[in-house]
Amino acid sequence: MTAHFSRSRRALAVPAGMAMATALALLPNVSAAAEADATSLSYVVNVQPGHGPSPRVERAITEAGGTIVTSYDQIGVIVVHSANPDFAKALRTVPGVASAGNTRNAPLPAQSTTEVGTPKVLSAAEAAAVEAADGQDPLQPLQWDLPAIKADKAHETSLGSRDVTVAVIDTGVDDTHPDLAPNFDRDASVNCVTGKPDTADGAWRPGPTESAHGTHVAGEIAAAKNGVGMTGVAPGVKVSGIKVSTTAGYFYTEAVVCGFVWAAEHGVDVTNNSYYTDPWYFNCKNDPDQRALVDAITRASRYAEKKGAVNVAAAGNENYDLAADEITDPVSPNDGTPSDRVVDPSKCLDIPTQLPGVVTVAATGAKGIKSSFSNHGLGVIDIAAPGGDSTRFQTPAPPATSGLILGTLPGGRWGYMAGTSMASPHVAGVAALIKSTHPYLPPTAVKALLYAQADATACTDPYDIDGDGKVDAVCEGSKNLNGFYGWGTADALDAVTK
Repeated sequence: MTAHFSRSRRALAVPAGMAMATALALLPNVSAAAEADATSLSYVVNVQPGHGPSPRVERAITEAGGTIVTSYDQIGVIVVHSANPDFAKALRTVPGVASAGNTRNAPLPAQSTTEVGTPKVLSAAEAAAVEAADGQDPLQPLQWDLPAIKADKAHETSLGSRDVTVAVIDTGVDDTHPDLAPNFDRDASVNCVTGKPDTADGAWRPGPTESAHGTHVAGEIAAAKNGVGMTGVAPGVKVSGIKVSTTAGYFYTEAVVCGFVWAAEHGVDVTNNSYYTDPWYFNCKNDPDQRALVDAITRASRYAEKKGAVNVAAAGNENYDLAADEITDPVSPNDGTPSDRVVDPSKCLDIPTQLPGVVTVAATGAKGIKSSFSNHGLGVIDIAAPGGDSTRFQTPAPPATSGLILGTLPGGRWGYMAGTSMASPHVAGVAALIKSTHPYLPPTAVKALLYAQADATACTDPYDIDGDGKVDAVCEGSKNLNGFYGWGTADALDAVTK
């Protein structure tokens, strides 16, 4: 019942897609190539923020065989390439270095394409069979998730403000999509795959064989209410694409750091993070390399919040209890040789999901209960939102036909996915509506309203999602705060009326 994934917090399933008469656009693969020796690894070196690397640190990097790729002086994170296997160990002895570690186990590759699969495309006749009511976009009747958080009612009051931007830190966003083009913020979009911003036009788009994940997420948040396709949770706000995953689907630390800093420096109000940072599902702070990764991304996410962004992240798709005493992690490192290591999730963190200040989102299905795959945990989960589930477990009411979540796909298409990846953008959209209603609120106040306005959702007890008579997960806590739903289910109507 539980699905395990080796790379990112992507969709659990993509069983169906939709295409209108729009011609499929061929998206150029504009991801920046990582020019490096085949034996080189990437590292982060963390120093005192604010002043850049000291001459001593710079000299030590060079003497240890490193080359500085870029330095985020605001947060004291230096991205370095080196072929010296002892590079991090050497740097950790240098005065002024707080931590240093390799961000990956596989040598730095030149960017290459890999097949990620193509969603099944419905015919124009099948799409045309959907009967939308007055005021609805053509595919909105298939979006059971909008009424689940009262977004349809919220839109009668507000669609959100164009002064608000949500950044999708992900696999890239196809801004040519007819449901995304009207709301796309090009100035806040970038390619961060190498750890250094690439601002070439269209660099934020996925290549033709890359994952549709980021584009789907962007549509859930801000697909325009324009008489085309579907409707986003906040169809009046802007959305940007910050591409941080390699063509093979890895989200490495240097790229994620770049993404948060870019968002911070470009006026982003909300970031959506539907992934975990590779190669470690859980990063243990007693390991010097993993501690450096936690340090770097903590600095970057806190900097984004300090500059005005609410950071929202998916809880994960393994049905883990993130508040348990221990969890067996069988997938790390996912770019090397993984082993079944037992970790304490209070000391070994899923990043950015478990970082301080990040809004951690669990998924619910069409019946409003925890999705079969969603991670959970009292004190870890902050809020819940629709992420879909197997239609066998949670069947939506007609006219919706799938228990999964409808979203935009590259090339002018629409399709279904499921996962906490799909729950997180619902909360990001609600946060954007709160920011639209209260434009001068700082992130801490936006989060406080997000939790206060959530609809309290009691524990599902017993939780036997597949009906086999066995408990599939245990929920702890009260109706107002528990391990399945946190403070409750996100409420878009309150976001625009209170």
